[in-house]
Amino acid sequence: MNKVIIFSAPSGAGKSTIVNHILGLHPEMEFSISATSRAPRGSEQDGVEYYFFSEQEFRDLIAKDSFVEYEEVYPGSFYGTLKSEVERIWAKGHVIVFDIDVKGGVNMKRIFGDKALSIFIKAPSVEELRRRLQGRGTDSPEAIERRVAKAQSETEFAKGRFDHVLVNDDLQRAFAEAERIVSEFIAK
Repeated sequence: MNKVIIFSAPSGAGKSTIVNHILGLHPEMEFSISATSRAPRGSEQDGVEYYFFSEQEFRDLIAKDSFVEYEEVYPGSFYGTLKSEVERIWAKGHVIVFDIDVKGGVNMKRIFGDKALSIFIKAPSVEELRRRLQGRGTDSPEAIERRVAKAQSETEFAKGRFDHVLVNDDLQRAFAEAERIVSEFIAK
């Protein structure tokens, strides 16, 4: 059976760190590269971290029904999963790993049903989340406060909509819990 594992989390919860850990343990899993209409940040490369499109190109792909799901996360800033990416990974016989925003994660679970395991990762507290975002040194204080507010609304939205909630208060414990949850799902 074609399976997918969905990781969702507010910014700063540690999702990418946990996803990369799981991918490093499971060669039969492959990361699904999302599409976005935002510009690359830092050293990001097209086809590696994301497939980058202009806002108009993204809208054209929506019109062509090219996405499994997509979301306008901020006005004019789209993220989505290309159908071609899902087909590419399943053609190899791999389990797809999604690192996706919270609304996208809920949509993906609805779309894939029993083929999907959905995991919501959250920081232990709003204060810890703020500290982590400040520690990145990539956002202005205003942007951090926007991310914290968004994290609070995403956490509320996620309640009861994911198969598992993983509190990332201790990284090694979070790794172990993620490993257990994923291994049980793969073994089914």
